[in-house]
Amino acid sequence: MDPLSDVLSLLQPRSQYYAGFDAAGDWSFDFPPHEGIKFTAVVRGTCWGMADGLTAPVRFEAGDCYLLNSGRRFVLSSDPALPPQDPALVLDAAAREGIAVHNGGGEVLLISGRFDFSGHHAAVLFDALPPMIHIPSASAQAGVLRWALEQLTSELRQQQPGGTLMSTHLAHLMLVQALRLFLSAHGDAPRGWFLALTDRQISPAIGAIHAQPDRAWTLEQLARIAGVSRTVFAQRFKALVGSTVMDYLTRWRMLLAADRLRRGGEKVSSIAFSLGYESESSFSAAFKRTMACSPTQYRRQVAGG
Repeated sequence: MDPLSDVLSLLQPRSQYYAGFDAAGDWSFDFPPHEGIKFTAVVRGTCWGMADGLTAPVRFEAGDCYLLNSGRRFVLSSDPALPPQDPALVLDAAAREGIAVHNGGGEVLLISGRFDFSGHHAAVLFDALPPMIHIPSASAQAGVLRWALEQLTSELRQQQPGGTLMSTHLAHLMLVQALRLFLSAHGDAPRGWFLALTDRQISPAIGAIHAQPDRAWTLEQLARIAGVSRTVFAQRFKALVGSTVMDYLTRWRMLLAADRLRRGGEKVSSIAFSLGYESESSFSAAFKRTMACSPTQYRRQVAGG
């Protein structure tokens, strides 16, 4: 798989809820930080959003969508100059009835879905993303996201057979579409693997690592794939990703190992050899350096919690 597919399949997104907000008049609500990734589509009207980490409010038009990163306080309003209010009543109404109506509704309508992640390393994604990704209505991705949110709403309302699996696939679809748009726009991502995927030289090298994590990669081999000198490759990789290429390779191997330790009773030695380590002891030492516990301790921790 490609690097983005690799990371998302480790994180295992699962839908948590959908909600609607139907408002009119003047309003502004200060929503507390949330866990996971939140998607919202503006079905009707216009509004403004301001998240922690942004320098200015963003105006949303009908047909726009946005992805809100985990742990971000978010102010949604009809006018960014309005003082924000406590959203408790809105959140309660949405939880009870699926849609919160404010001031009689009819002017602005939004639908949202939030996804949590059952994988244990969601920070791999959260830390690589900006506070918010805005998907304008004119983009092809916005149309796909609006359709996916409508399908998610239907699945969660009707609870048909296979609904859990359908919701999971919709979460993957929405994430991929939003992230593809962000990559194609070369947005201002934080330093990390996601930013590196926008670089035409470093991206092929990351793809090679993900394609063959068990290979005994050398700096020279990866620089050759990138088409630059060893020195240029090493400097550019660290500037974009924030770590050396060998540290990145080790970290990715350990994330793969952690996922396999969590999922079943596979022997530690089998995991070690399949990821390119010549002995269980060398693998265990690398795992402990990266994950702050031994493979056996990690397996016990995830089994117990």
